[in-house]
Amino acid sequence: MSLDLAPSLADLAADAAVGLQQRFGCEASITAAAPGRVNLIGEHIDYCDGFVMPFAIDRYIVIAAALNGSREARIATALGGEHARIELDQAQKISDPSWANYLRGVIQGFQNRGHHLPGFDAFILSSVPGGAGLSSSAALECAIATLLEGLLDTVLDTREKALLCQKAEHDFAGVPCGIMDQFASAFGKTNRLVLIDCQSGEPELIPFENPDLTVLIANTMVHHQLSDGGYAARRKNTEDGLATIGKTSWRDVSPLDVETHWEQLGSPVNRRARHVVGEIARTISAAQSLAKNDFEALGPLMAASHDSLRDDFEVSCQELDLMVDIARAIGRAGGVIGARMTGGGFGGSTVTLCESSKAPAIAATLAAEYQAATGIRPQIFASRPSNGAHLL
Repeated sequence: MSLDLAPSLADLAADAAVGLQQRFGCEASITAAAPGRVNLIGEHIDYCDGFVMPFAIDRYIVIAAALNGSREARIATALGGEHARIELDQAQKISDPSWANYLRGVIQGFQNRGHHLPGFDAFILSSVPGGAGLSSSAALECAIATLLEGLLDTVLDTREKALLCQKAEHDFAGVPCGIMDQFASAFGKTNRLVLIDCQSGEPELIPFENPDLTVLIANTMVHHQLSDGGYAARRKNTEDGLATIGKTSWRDVSPLDVETHWEQLGSPVNRRARHVVGEIARTISAAQSLAKNDFEALGPLMAASHDSLRDDFEVSCQELDLMVDIARAIGRAGGVIGARMTGGGFGGSTVTLCESSKAPAIAATLAAEYQAATGIRPQIFASRPSNGAHLL
């Protein structure tokens, strides 16, 4: 199996313009793009005042649009079906089609800021795999927000835009996500990881310039729905744990605090707490290792992160574990530095940090052994940090 290749951003934009012409009979006057993200380390702690270290991948959602002279947005996607019609002179409400609720939430965010949006037609095209734990929803939110900036000839502060998109996901998609996904899609830069302090809400760009290193993203093709309660339940576990320990922030909680309160916390909250404290420490260590260009130190940290997500936070699954186990078996001699699940879990993708020269062979082994065991053909591609949301 060869690595899965995505269309270039220019080709996506051109195809989106064609889609706009075919669906609505108009020429694109503005095009926005926003990337998905993958998280190298720091999972399920962005809503716990932790540190996370994602990067924007070179897979994008692109929206081509044109003004239509009305007070309505008409939006279609490459997936076909009925296009969404959104009235722009009234408050937004959750409605059908459900995928457009992400857009409605962002539009409401602009309306809350006093913006009067002009009517427009738009066509959406994506190279971000949906349901793969790569934040296609955050990419969609950031893409429409960037498009609205262009239509209004205004520019929001990047942090404000990311928080607007996060609120849209909370209020209109019912997913109480932290800030990581939208921050990665908004702040991403070429050859930079985005280290986010989720307590202060400040991002720091961490160099990832070594061309000899590549991140393989393996989509298990087992899809999840984070709005089905699994995500919200884990978040409530962490809130209950912090209240029991009696601290105001997880950043103030030590491993000894968790151990001391172990019985009082009870299962599974005690194990959730152990994951949060351990994952915050692992992410800090990973950032320090990257600053020293010590990539070898990332392997054990990624391994410990996956094991904790599997055993203590219980958001992995058989397919994710299998993909990670295959990468671990290839080992350092085969070019693998580290591997772990990434994203919210319950399916989705893994990340494998590896030597660039051996990436095709590693991908072939991952694909062959995974398919032999599951009967599922995975989608595997390589990515390096890319630019965040922007107008084309």
